[in-house]
Amino acid sequence: MNISRRRIMAFALVLPAALAACQATYQNHGYVPPEDQLAQVVVGKTNQSELDGMIGRPSAQGLLTGSAWYYVGSRWETYGPRQPREIERQVLAVSFDGNGTVTNIERFGLERGQVVTLSRRVTDSGVTNIGLLRQLMGNVGRVSASDLLAD
Repeated sequence: MNISRRRIMAFALVLPAALAACQATYQNHGYVPPEDQLAQVVVGKTNQSELDGMIGRPSAQGLLTGSAWYYVGSRWETYGPRQPREIERQVLAVSFDGNGTVTNIERFGLERGQVVTLSRRVTDSGVTNIGLLRQLMGNVGRVSASDLLAD
């Protein structure tokens, strides 16, 4: 009877650990401001310095003149011993004119490997540095070690 009790206790301890390993876990990387915070931003009126206090600074800015801020966020799913997989990605692009006033707010997603516009608040035309965004997303996988180590 002592042996069967030990087996039952071992089973009772191992079963929750085995079930927990089968549970999917999720991790969020990066930051994209939620819609309720973005509602405070008025296109054509909000200044870059005001935006810093409203929704915070992004992880990436326009490379040439700082004329756009890019907020990037992704959600990853890990299921047991499998490799993590990205299940959602969003990029929020906020563009500024020469005076630092917000001109465009656009939200992009990634659907089946293609960049998709999810929402757009624009005063004039599209994002002024859309070429940079497409270039950043399009260059993934094209860079080789020889390109980085060239003299």
